[in-house]
Amino acid sequence: MNKMKTEPTLILSEEDIKIKVKRIALQILETCLEDEKIVIAGIKENGATLAALISEEIKKLSDKTMVLASVKLDKKNPLQSIEVSVEPSAYKNKSLILVDDVLNTGSTLMFAAKHFLEVPLKQFKTAVLVDRNHKNYPIKADYKGISLSTSLNERVEVNFESPAKAELI
Repeated sequence: MNKMKTEPTLILSEEDIKIKVKRIALQILETCLEDEKIVIAGIKENGATLAALISEEIKKLSDKTMVLASVKLDKKNPLQSIEVSVEPSAYKNKSLILVDDVLNTGSTLMFAAKHFLEVPLKQFKTAVLVDRNHKNYPIKADYKGISLSTSLNERVEVNFESPAKAELI
């Protein structure tokens, strides 16, 4: 049997992504209404890019102080050490939003969340651009750009380079 390669399906265009980012930023602001400072931590690489976009949008919409952090972990071996670009004192007793581009099985978000739960937080939320609804771990996206039911053999790829896009492959 000869399998034909299919073309990727565009899920979100650059304009769609901008709209989703603005909506997520507004939802975060609504949740963090009483906070003077919000910590946005993005999982490298694409999660960090999405976190920066969300942080910039929040800065346009409010006068809240934003702390932007990047989180580095080995997605194939998430039990290895996790590196965060800011010290725990920067997010201790603050509202923290953990951001990734795609929520698939939930393992990346789960292991990154575990790291942040070692420090007392005011509140902890998660944000993703695409939620694929295939979770193996009990974690959810509090803020999501789009929910997408896909087959397990498909994958979602987000590219933030111009023109930004999310595709089903």
